[in-house]
Amino acid sequence: MSTIDTKRHQRLARARRTHAKARNSGRARLVVYRSLKAIYAQIVDDAAGKVVCGTSNLKGKPGVTGAQEVGKAIADMAKKAKITEVTFDRNGYLYHGQIKALAEAAREGGLKF
Repeated sequence: MSTIDTKRHQRLARARRTHAKARNSGRARLVVYRSLKAIYAQIVDDAAGKVVCGTSNLKGKPGVTGAQEVGKAIADMAKKAKITEVTFDRNGYLYHGQIKALAEAAREGGLKF
């Protein structure tokens, strides 16, 4: 097994644990996915089994500044959908860099987690 496969499997194992904890909280989840080109954020309502809103920085700025814009945008979308409290699901990623910037921007935008 290559190192890349091992790292991927470790991230997915961490993601499964955080998904389970977030689903049991009873709140909507703010799910983050990071690819090589962009960062994506969605608010998922597990009780209804639907994605409430979502955004990415595919056409915006890359890196940390793009993640901050995504965090502000997802907070605005959540306000419009009347969601104030969420559970942050970092999807197995470490809490630094883009993930941290997105979370802090979403908190500044009014989301509580």
